[in-house]
Amino acid sequence: MKLYISNGFIVDPSSNRQGIGTLVIEDGIISEILMQEGLSELNFQIDHQVDQWVDAEGKWVVPGLIDLHVHLREPGFEYKEDIASGCRSAARGGITTLCCMPNTKPAIDREEVVKFLYKRAKRANGVQILGVGAITKGQAGKELADYEGMLNCKTTDSTLFGKGICALSEDGKTVEDADLMREAMQEAKKYGLPIFSHAEPEAEIVERDLKLAAETGCRLHFCHISKKESVALIREAKKSNGNITAETAPHYFTMDESMTGRDPNKKMNPPLREKENVAAILEGIKDGTLDIIATDHAPHHSREKELPFEEAPFGVVGLETSFSVSYTALVKSGILTPLELMRRMSTKPAEIVGIERGSLQPGKAADLAMIDVNREYEIKPEDFLSKGRNSAFIGKKVFGRIACTIIGGRILWKEESND
Repeated sequence: MKLYISNGFIVDPSSNRQGIGTLVIEDGIISEILMQEGLSELNFQIDHQVDQWVDAEGKWVVPGLIDLHVHLREPGFEYKEDIASGCRSAARGGITTLCCMPNTKPAIDREEVVKFLYKRAKRANGVQILGVGAITKGQAGKELADYEGMLNCKTTDSTLFGKGICALSEDGKTVEDADLMREAMQEAKKYGLPIFSHAEPEAEIVERDLKLAAETGCRLHFCHISKKESVALIREAKKSNGNITAETAPHYFTMDESMTGRDPNKKMNPPLREKENVAAILEGIKDGTLDIIATDHAPHHSREKELPFEEAPFGVVGLETSFSVSYTALVKSGILTPLELMRRMSTKPAEIVGIERGSLQPGKAADLAMIDVNREYEIKPEDFLSKGRNSAFIGKKVFGRIACTIIGGRILWKEESND
């Protein structure tokens, strides 16, 4: 049986393809793409065959979003989020692959925890999970974790990655010992893994880790960049080092510190910055210094975020709003084209972790999203499928409602309401 995604506006950075067309999916794989000139014959075939058909007229059809920076909280903090709820939230946001950070309890620092992660992921809705291993044991910053053991723990889907972890990170904190970080980079290079650097204090650690990466030859990716100094350092380093990538998050290019209002839902780490930093982030996105947009999805229980600002934990949710906020701020304003946005939210993230995703070309896995970019809606936390309600964008009106999310040719999420 074939699944037709018909008459949508196809946006595929991997082939630089953009235009009205229909995708044909067989056995979870994209088998054919027919652009506008071939649609009359195809529509006749659809009308006369017993096949599954999804009408995408008026909607974008894009490679499934890939989020390299997500906190799923399990094991240890399931009251904030668990893998199942995080995967449901991702599907609603058009995200088909997640990289989950290691600051759980216990930390993702050895084979047993990685196995637990994939066992739980297998019970979820089908959103693909990639584990990010801790740089140090227990994230204590004293000795390196068991990289080989975590790496050799196979994922449940060998076509996605086939390895236990896709990267190494100490996210949530910084590896303060420069010698230990150098050793981690040397080991990461040996095992073919990128380091995801949590830089704090940001610009100082960005500068340090760029020097270490140049020395070791390690692939280095910077998490949640928020400062103009960091953008400038990364831009300069990329001129001579092709192994450097970086991300930012929607709140850093849409909000500045004046908007915090001592609202715990706008308390994150790094914090919102001054307006000149926001301008630098936007410029870094535009010129490609900042390669990708990730969420740093960090759910907390409502009781925690109801505490006074000083006592509330850092972190905001973002899986269900990342596309709409990014599209509204970047594409509707003319900063990015549709192809450029999807490159930063799907194709480039896939390249960074080395997976065969982020593409709508024939022969590729049918992981994709349909998005009604003309539909405006208000962000309401009561609509979220995440356990977390701590969004920085509550009440914001945005464009770009996820209409349908498909993984391996199977519909995981379909918007039914027209609110």
